Amino acid sequence: MRSLYLRPPVAGRRARIRVPGDKSISHRAFLFAALASGRTHIIGPNHGLDVLATVRALRALGVNVRRMQLGFSVIGSGFCDPRRVIDCGNSGTTMRLLAGALAGRVDAQLDGDASLRRRPMSRVTTPLALMGARMESRAGYPPLRIFRGRDPLRPIRYKIPVASAQVATALLIAAIGARGPSTFVQTATTRDHTQRLLLAMGAKLRCSGRTLRIWPSQLRPVTKLRVPGDVSAAVYLLCAAAALPGTQLVVRDVGVNPTRTAALEVLRRMGAPVRLVRRRMWTNEPVADLQITGGAALRNVAVPGRLVPNLIDEIPALCALATIARGTLCVRQAAELRVKESDRIETTVRLLRAFGADARALDDGIVVHGGNKLRAPRSVRTSGDHRIGFAAAILAAASHSCITIRDSECMATSFPGFVRIWREAF
Repeated sequence: MRSLYLRPPVAGRRARIRVPGDKSISHRAFLFAALASGRTHIIGPNHGLDVLATVRALRALGVNVRRMQLGFSVIGSGFCDPRRVIDCGNSGTTMRLLAGALAGRVDAQLDGDASLRRRPMSRVTTPLALMGARMESRAGYPPLRIFRGRDPLRPIRYKIPVASAQVATALLIAAIGARGPSTFVQTATTRDHTQRLLLAMGAKLRCSGRTLRIWPSQLRPVTKLRVPGDVSAAVYLLCAAAALPGTQLVVRDVGVNPTRTAALEVLRRMGAPVRLVRRRMWTNEPVADLQITGGAALRNVAVPGRLVPNLIDEIPALCALATIARGTLCVRQAAELRVKESDRIETTVRLLRAFGADARALDDGIVVHGGNKLRAPRSVRTSGDHRIGFAAAILAAASHSCITIRDSECMATSFPGFVRIWREAF
């Protein structure tokens, strides 16, 4: 297993950096381009292992996906039955979105690594079965077998029981090929990259609050589909910069979709001076540069439950920063953390305690009491979870220490080039 050594950060530096393309948008860009009729150029997508799993899967399904100088070219022409099991690696997004895209269209089997085999798929397969899709799984877990259907899927009205953009996306792209309009009602507002990109590609879709209604559609290709920087990756750097007095950091060309910026709102509530400048739009997505100056007095807050679905991936990073803030950070209504690449509640608390922080796990969240003097261990483990690795880097910055992160290869799933960018910033 690979180990990653990070030297002690230097406070007071000035840096302007870019982060990799948004992972969520990249998955959707490749998949929707494959469903469109014609050629789409995807510029600046994420090149991490998760997104590359989606690229490999599409190639196995007969889609023409070619790497170009600035990104990829995708020619949408439908799917064919793959000759082998499609390996989704560690990417739950790849498997869930493919389940919706392939439902009723091909005979295929989707599988993944040991971590992915522990992630629930029934939240996708159950409503797809209501639409007439035939699927088999291991008691609701991967591997997942998909069977070609004789007839188009049935339209349905369905209330999605979990706050999951992945589930909503899988159902929307399945419904594009159904024989009538479908309606999906979300229990909470989740990231809306799917809705924005489907509308940009000509889908017949109506969004009214949490209700999504979609009609059978043929997607149009996009000449230049430019992917903004991943705001989750930017949050790791902003948290580290906030802990380093005098540091001035600008993260350029970041996606600031309102359904993804809840972590920035929490950082501001904690007293971190995050600013958004140079706002503009790329393929229906808002983009800006993010600025922060480190060293502000930080105070912990109770995170409102309404924000949790839209900062679920950033909770470990915020918990890491909370260790040096005054007061208590409390996150509730976040039970979804227990079914990520790890039980992220337990692994986050274990990591914080390894640095001497006062933290405890709740059934549905985490409590962090700030203000303790941190002491970095010689090394930590990620438990195969990239978000834990990035939280460890933030804790090392907050304690002004070096750190060795063991089993760090998982960090490349979402943030390729992390070490280079981290060293440029700090």
